[in-house]
Amino acid sequence: MEKQWRRWQDWGAVVLGVVAALSVLWLDTSDNALWSLLVFGVLLLAGGLWSLAMPGSVASEYVHIGLGALLFLSPWVLGYWELTGAAWTSWVVGVLAVVVGASAVPVATAAHRGMAGQH
Repeated sequence: MEKQWRRWQDWGAVVLGVVAALSVLWLDTSDNALWSLLVFGVLLLAGGLWSLAMPGSVASEYVHIGLGALLFLSPWVLGYWELTGAAWTSWVVGVLAVVVGASAVPVATAAHRGMAGQH
């Protein structure tokens, strides 16, 4: 069984969430950019903590992927693609969130199967 609070991918999601949420402090943002970065950042942070606390939770890894995709799309959907810093932060953090989430799915699946065998 995989131990809690150890998986690098989930720590990556936590760091990415913190970066997205705090980036509103140093970037020029609109209301849409501010709320997008703040909300998706906090949700990504919470998802990372969920994954760290429950390493057998495969759903949390898919949450990282979904949040990353939404964050990536948000500059176009919410109309802040012209705010270079906010848009690039959304794109980069979004892509990295998808990468860490996707790379953690096989590990979380194996941990989940290991926990299922212990019941």
